[in-house]
This record gives sequence, structure tokens and C-alpha cells, in this order.
Amino acid sequence: MTAHVLTRVANRTGIITLDRPKALNSLSLDMVRALTATLLAWRNDAGIDAVVIGSSSEKALCAGGDIRFFHEAGKATPQTGSPLLEDFFTEEYALNHLIHFYPKPYIALMDGVVMGGGMGIAQGGPDCGLRIVTERSKIAMPEVNIGLFPDVGGSHFLSHAPGRLGHYLGVTGVTIGAADAIYVGLADVFVPGAQLDALRALIETTPGAQLPAAIRAFAAPFPAGASELEAQRGAIDRHFGADSVAAVMASLETDASPFAQKTLATLRQRSPLMMSVTREMLVRGEALGVADCLRMERSLVRRTFEHGEVLEGVRALVIDKDNAPRWNPPTLDAVTPEMVAWFFAPVWPGHAHPLRDL
Repeated sequence: MTAHVLTRVANRTGIITLDRPKALNSLSLDMVRALTATLLAWRNDAGIDAVVIGSSSEKALCAGGDIRFFHEAGKATPQTGSPLLEDFFTEEYALNHLIHFYPKPYIALMDGVVMGGGMGIAQGGPDCGLRIVTERSKIAMPEVNIGLFPDVGGSHFLSHAPGRLGHYLGVTGVTIGAADAIYVGLADVFVPGAQLDALRALIETTPGAQLPAAIRAFAAPFPAGASELEAQRGAIDRHFGADSVAAVMASLETDASPFAQKTLATLRQRSPLMMSVTREMLVRGEALGVADCLRMERSLVRRTFEHGEVLEGVRALVIDKDNAPRWNPPTLDAVTPEMVAWFFAPVWPGHAHPLRDL
């Protein structure tokens, strides 16, 4: 277990508090294991009717996986795969699956930064999840920024977003707020930050079985505001409905609106290869269930570290902070279909896949 995952039970509700504030609750392997052990223990505990996950800090629920660890472990054995990296992604994705199909209400307080791996531990499935956002919520799947792809189930929850909103979020990696998250279907209710103490008091005093309905009633008076993505929905669907990243960018180039030009400038900063891989992943994810999406992602993450794009992305943005990644290949026109297809080639036979039992 770890000091960064605190647990207690109040009024038949299991409460998990992430407590690694200096790292914005970035997930370590120990934290993934502690969360998994806790949720497995509570799953069949007749004394617990609901689970709430939150943070000790208003700055973040969870900023994602510990990417400094990714870089250190990946650099140590970049071609053969670090055992620690292998364990981390296998166990993280298994945790994401456990959360999606949790048999009890799973309530996430998505206050502050919720990105990447933080989304994976916040996205309870439609039969269990209740996701609460505030005006401080900063939500993203920003993996293309560092030469990765939107994982932790992103191939499922982004590909199943309305229209091409998930493609937009996955390929650009942009950050959205509360109203947009609710519109896209990545959050459920809005509660102002000033009301969180009252919400926590409600959680403490309401029996777990009644908690989802009580929270929805509590949040009902508070509007999330206007969604920028709703306003831009037509443009997003039109541009991101194109059949390749190159075609998306060509479409954006014909649109002089500030939104289109800002989006185009964003895409020009990302890894050309991983934008292309991400788009292909989302197309495939539309036809897959959660378990198959996670199995696909598990193979993709091995390929990504073998290629090395993520190591370069983390170096440029986090380690050296020169913000000048040397993407390979450096331009979109140099990305071939064969390069993208290689990422989706099976890494293991089905019977040996590390997530075969999901």
C-alpha cells in the first residue's frame, strides 16, 4: 500500500482520497495497486454501498500517470520493455476495467486537473459512474502532447462521444472545462467549488445507497454554463469527420474562423505519427467493447515505447523542458499507412495477452 492513497468508510460509503499533492496526484505503480486492492476489497463488502474518490487538494484529482517514471524506466530498456513499465500499464488498465464495471455507485469528484490517467480513474461506467465537475475542473486526454495516445480506456470513452467530439479531444489533446465535459459526456453534474464543503457533508451524512440521487438533487440548482464545444459542434464534426489527420488539417486550412485556426496551430505542435495512430485507434474503438479497447491500448503502449516517440515527447516537455520535440517522422506527409499499421500489429498471441482475462 502507499501513503498517497487514503481510505475510510463513512455511512456505508467507502471514501478514497488521493494525497500526493506536489505531483498533482500523478499515479505511481504503488498507487495503482492500492486503488485496485481497495476497490476489490470493497466490491464484495456488504457494509459498503457506494464509493467516492477525491483529492486532498483542490488543484487536482489526478494529473495522470507519473511520466517522469515512464521516461526513466523507458530509457533504461527502451526496446525490450521495462518490467516496471509493463506492470504499470497492465495493472492500470485492469484498474480502469474494474472501475468501469464496478457493481456499486462510483462517484468521482473531478475538481481541479483531471487528465490522462486521472480520467481513467474518474470514468465509471454508465451503470455505476457519477462524475462531478467544478469551475476549477481542467479535463483532457493530452497524451499526443508527449508522443503517446489517449489510453486508460480513451479508445472507448472518446470514440463513443457524440459526433467527432472525441476525435477532436483525442487528436488535439486540448483541455476543456466543466460545461464542455458535461456536453461531451465525460462528466455528469456541476457543483461550484464554494459548495464542495457542503457536498462533502452530504456525503458523510447520506447512506451510501442513497448517495447518487442525493448528489444529483444537490447539484440540480447549479448550471454549468455554456459549452464552447456545443457552439463549435458543427465545425468539429465537419473537419474531424475527414478520413485522415492530413485531411482534417486540410479541411481546417479552408476555415478562417478563430476556432479552426487555433485548432490547426495546435495540431501542428503534436506528434504527426501519434496523431495518426490516435485517429486510427478511435476509429477501431468505435466497434469494440471496453475490454477489447483496453487490450488494444495495452499493445499500443508497448509499440509506442518500442518506437520511442513518447520518450522524446517527455524529454522535450518535462525533462529538458525545451518544448522542441524531435518527432519521428517530423512531418505528417512522412507518416505512411504502414507506420501506423505497425502499432496495431499483435504483440502477444491472444492466450498470452496480459489483459486476456478482462
